[in-house]
Amino acid sequence: MESVSGNGSGDFPPETSASVLKDRRTDALGDLRVLPDEILCTILTKLTPRDVARLSCASSVMYILCNEEPLWMSLCLSIVNRQLEYKGSWKKTALHQLDVLDTYTEACKRTLQFDGFNSLFLYRRLYRCYTSLNGFSFDDGNVERRENISLEEFRKDYDGQKPVLIDGLTDNWPARKSWTSEQLSLKYSDTKFRISQRSSKKVNMKFKDYISYIQIQHDEDPLYIFDDKFAEAAPDLLKDYSVPYLFQEDYFDVLDIDQRPPFRWLIIGPERSGASWHVDPGLTSAWNTLLSGRKRWALYPPGRVPLGVTVHVNEDDGDVNIETPSSLQWWLDFYPLLADHDKPIECTQLPGETIYVPSGWWHCVLNLETTIAVTQNFVNSKNFEYVCLDMAPGFHHKGICRAGLLALDDGGFEHIEKNSMSHENSSNYSDHTRKEKRVRTCQPVENTDNGNCTDMSSCDSLGDLEYSYDVNFLAMFLDNERDHYSSLWSSGNCIGQREFRDWLWKLWVGRPGIRDLIWKGACLALNAGKWYERVKEICAFHDFPSPPQDEKLPVGTGSNPVYLMDDYVTKIFVEGGLEASLYGLGTELEFHHLLSNSTSSLKNYIPSVLASGILVFENGSYRVIPWDGRGIPEVIASSNLISPQHKEVDYPFGVWGKKQFEYQIAGTPSHELGNCDKSSSMWPYIVTKRCRGKIFAELSLHHLFCRRDNLSSKDALNLASFLGEQLHNLHLLPVPSPSPNHSIPMVIGDYTESSQGNGFSKNTDNPAESELFVRILNRRRNNVTKRLSEWGDPIPSKLIEKVNEYVPDDLSVFFDIFKNETEVCRSLTWIHSDVMDDNIYMTSGKNISDPCMEENMHVTRSDISNGQKHSWHPSHILDFSDLTLGEPILDLIPIHLDVFRGDSRLLKQFLDSYKIPFLRKESLKDEAQGNRSDQLSYRTMCYCILYDENVLGAIFSLWKELRTATTWEEVEEKVWGDLNNYAGFS
Repeated sequence: MESVSGNGSGDFPPETSASVLKDRRTDALGDLRVLPDEILCTILTKLTPRDVARLSCASSVMYILCNEEPLWMSLCLSIVNRQLEYKGSWKKTALHQLDVLDTYTEACKRTLQFDGFNSLFLYRRLYRCYTSLNGFSFDDGNVERRENISLEEFRKDYDGQKPVLIDGLTDNWPARKSWTSEQLSLKYSDTKFRISQRSSKKVNMKFKDYISYIQIQHDEDPLYIFDDKFAEAAPDLLKDYSVPYLFQEDYFDVLDIDQRPPFRWLIIGPERSGASWHVDPGLTSAWNTLLSGRKRWALYPPGRVPLGVTVHVNEDDGDVNIETPSSLQWWLDFYPLLADHDKPIECTQLPGETIYVPSGWWHCVLNLETTIAVTQNFVNSKNFEYVCLDMAPGFHHKGICRAGLLALDDGGFEHIEKNSMSHENSSNYSDHTRKEKRVRTCQPVENTDNGNCTDMSSCDSLGDLEYSYDVNFLAMFLDNERDHYSSLWSSGNCIGQREFRDWLWKLWVGRPGIRDLIWKGACLALNAGKWYERVKEICAFHDFPSPPQDEKLPVGTGSNPVYLMDDYVTKIFVEGGLEASLYGLGTELEFHHLLSNSTSSLKNYIPSVLASGILVFENGSYRVIPWDGRGIPEVIASSNLISPQHKEVDYPFGVWGKKQFEYQIAGTPSHELGNCDKSSSMWPYIVTKRCRGKIFAELSLHHLFCRRDNLSSKDALNLASFLGEQLHNLHLLPVPSPSPNHSIPMVIGDYTESSQGNGFSKNTDNPAESELFVRILNRRRNNVTKRLSEWGDPIPSKLIEKVNEYVPDDLSVFFDIFKNETEVCRSLTWIHSDVMDDNIYMTSGKNISDPCMEENMHVTRSDISNGQKHSWHPSHILDFSDLTLGEPILDLIPIHLDVFRGDSRLLKQFLDSYKIPFLRKESLKDEAQGNRSDQLSYRTMCYCILYDENVLGAIFSLWKELRTATTWEEVEEKVWGDLNNYAGFS
């Protein structure tokens, strides 16, 4: 990095001059002088440290701008690649991260002084950096203060309604005495905690280094410990406090700790640090207890956007981004502009006090001195429906929940009117031309007495509509044209799509007393009411009993709604839109037809098909059209919506048609897949025989006694053997031959030169059936870095940067080994794709009176105390809607990560039962000679990276130590290294 010095060149004048001071901005900035300093400083943050150093030599004003501490703080946090240690200034700290601090130590000591330049922007920022907040408390706050409040009083007067500051909840906490900077330093000096800062990277810092930093820093927005993983880094801290009795109802507690969204944080920050304006994630409520120091709070009721804050809502997935000044800047620059009736509710929080923040409330926090606090977010009966509402697809309701009627555009009232008259109509596709909505801002006026309504009459004319933070009012803004199962999931949601369904299902099974409330939430988030009506229509047509009231919620975590009734299971295909659904059902029916005509024992472990067809909504009513997968249903042919390429084959929507469909969409971002997120008027479905017993995933519902972790070793090994045997049978089933007329159009980026599926351009020895599979992989390979970056945490950013070096440029190298057609293992086999814990059925070794076997019954704690044992045996594999063709190793990925949870012992047992080599004998010889593409561990790791779903997130959640891995080879060896010892035919 170049040193900075002034030698009198350019506009660097002598340090003394008798001439009149002249504004040096024009000469020093040239054409850039038209830009405000704020814009210039923002541009500089986009450069690399080396480029900033070079630019500082260009002119005196650039020297000034390029040596600003806030700039170097931003640069440093963007390049952190090792443990963060503050070196007295952010420039030195950045140089230390780059391993060049010793080289430029002397340059850092020399600073140049220039006259003839002033900047109000830089002055205000400097002022904020050195502002003292000793007298900044708000002792006459208007947040109600209570002490010794009962649970009944809290629920009646505050829960879900308004904030309250409560004293006395922490009197018996050890943390009241032990959570001081000095005490924590003694015990956790070398413990690393996560730092919260406006940076794309996750930054950790040793506690002793952080304490050293806060003692000498003068930052406008100082580093702030805001660690949701503190219980992993310092588990003893959990012993120092307990959840106050007022907040112990938390519906997320039905999830395992590693499945629930972030919910508790250790918060430590110096003077001037804090949390800028925000609404808590997922519209959850929160409590925050202060153990040391003082905090100043400001709060607005839902829908009242604070002055200076802008809410952005993405119209594709509903992701919400809030643009806000720092908490200190807001109080210094915006707060003085507010009229008295526009000022927020405020208070100063003292040690030992707990503040409750209801769902949807805006709040901003400023630390007046070094503070230590703990906070938790929770879902209870008062905010459950709001949390579910926020998970619903679309964007209107997300904006309305946070910004009130300011989020309505000119067509907002038409949207409400259409919602109130909503009906099943496939033509009601809205034309979303904007990708993001920027909410207008204005100064809200005084709120009404209940704190949940806001009169927005001072804003743009919005008719007589009055905003209310009421779930029925907010639900009017839901987009009925989007459905949970086929719409994009917002990356900003506090929980994943599959995990959300899992949460609702576990609540439904585990807490039957609140099923009415759960059903309301499911109707908001999943459109559960409409799906229940549709499944009843299907059942009526086939003379099957409808799902009873206690089974009207779709079961499990699958991507399509599934219903249980009597001896039947009905699955409605929704995921991916109508075309994807037709290929899903068509392929599954083709597979069942093939299996029924085979001698494979696999048919004994797959539920038989009882009915299938398409449910159609037209002219205000439903009708059912039976379909066995053969031919093209008349309703599809006449709709002109979908036209399969191969109408002459028995199964035009079978597996080869599905592979071509996969090829068409491979590598395409979800938001570019057309109208798959729009509601359809047709839904394929299948009815199969119901298995008795329990879904494997459901065993984890019975806390402390039926968890998978408590399955006996014998039962676990038996499960692994069962899966190995059945995957052996599946992968040996004959695969339908592709039609001779299957035409695969050539697309830029595909390596092959053939357009008729007659070989590879790079390797003509490969069978034609593999060509389509490799093309799909290569398309996914093209945007792998972008996809992994979008998935983000917990995938390490260092590995994302190296992914293109790890994955081969052309995936056809994986198929160069397939030369000898006399070998047992074919290049492609049937692939289930989704053998996970919710697609495995288990039966108990006890008799039928076993509570775990009875419907709607559960094992009780008394069973455990009486020493009753439960032996569980796998009986069936479910859900073949994701069937495709591919390499057999692909089926091992979900099994090892989801079912086995990375247990190498179970993986070995699976392989011992599988007994088919994943590679041919020639490739095994190549592997011995060191050809990396023929190593099972490498191939499997590459498939994990190219997988449609984020299996990498599962890997880095199961093996947390791999989050510090510096190479993909480390991950490969840890997760899949055992595969290299497997040859098959044991």
